[in-house]
Amino acid sequence: MIVRLGYVAMSMLVSSASPSKTMTATSFNKLADREAGIRKLERIAAENIHNTLRLLKHNRAYDIEMYRCSSKLIPLLGHPALEDWDPMPTLREPFAELGGYALEHGMRLSFHPDHFTVLSTPREEVLRNSLGDLDRHVTMLEAMGLDESAKCNIHVGGTYGDKPAAAARFIERFKGLPERIRRRMTLENDDKTFTAAETLDICEQVGAPMVLDIHHHEVNRSGDGEAAEELWSRILQTWSGESAQGAVEPLPPKIHVSSPKSASDPRSHADFIEAPPLFRFLRAIAPITPRLDIMIEAKRKDEALLQLMDDVRKFDGATVLSQASFEL
Repeated sequence: MIVRLGYVAMSMLVSSASPSKTMTATSFNKLADREAGIRKLERIAAENIHNTLRLLKHNRAYDIEMYRCSSKLIPLLGHPALEDWDPMPTLREPFAELGGYALEHGMRLSFHPDHFTVLSTPREEVLRNSLGDLDRHVTMLEAMGLDESAKCNIHVGGTYGDKPAAAARFIERFKGLPERIRRRMTLENDDKTFTAAETLDICEQVGAPMVLDIHHHEVNRSGDGEAAEELWSRILQTWSGESAQGAVEPLPPKIHVSSPKSASDPRSHADFIEAPPLFRFLRAIAPITPRLDIMIEAKRKDEALLQLMDDVRKFDGATVLSQASFEL
């Protein structure tokens, strides 16, 4: 099994390269000249995209081929005060440059919209905002010129006191998504509501690939009883369906990895990855998994990735392939 490692949004090693610089709505509303304010927002967005490109160049130097973009590339995008604002024409060239670099160097990019993007909600306003947010994320991937291998990952969402009803709403709405959005989507189990087994059931019903979060699974099993590796053969199958395609080659499945911050705070993420539990899982799935991509969600980002690679070098049966990949 060939394993690649990636990280989320921010670098601990590259200074002054935030991809999430912003302006508050309060600050925007205080500006006397609205058009000047919009131009400022677009300048901030262009800087965020440029900093993302800087991070991709940093990633290339460390052989990191997988990266999750910040969802805050364009500040205040989707805010009610800016409903008539379309920044994409202004940002077309920076996005194209970013995507072109990722394509040239074989990098797998993705988004993970914030927790308020939920399709299971019973509230029409929240649903409308969620659908708009998914459209905006997919529009950015399209502006980068990336094919459907660049995915947008979400959770099923809240249960609102009735989990079966929430699941049914999610399934109906997911199936009703525009095809350009639906084919970009992956679903992830979360740490409080929908378990890995429940999320997998939904993935199989809607034809979406499942991103297994093994940390979330450990803190939210709700009597499922099954270890993550026992679900793996079914999860693997979700990556062979129609919505998992869109690239020249079938996509490697992706998982999320983090470690508990402490025994008293098991849901929060630690700075680094505790290697032994991860290696036990990888050893269990290796016989049926030719390739695997791992998104590291540790607080120390790329620093945690490099630390994990140091652990890999000490792991019996692992062969280092690059600074951010190995074979097991």
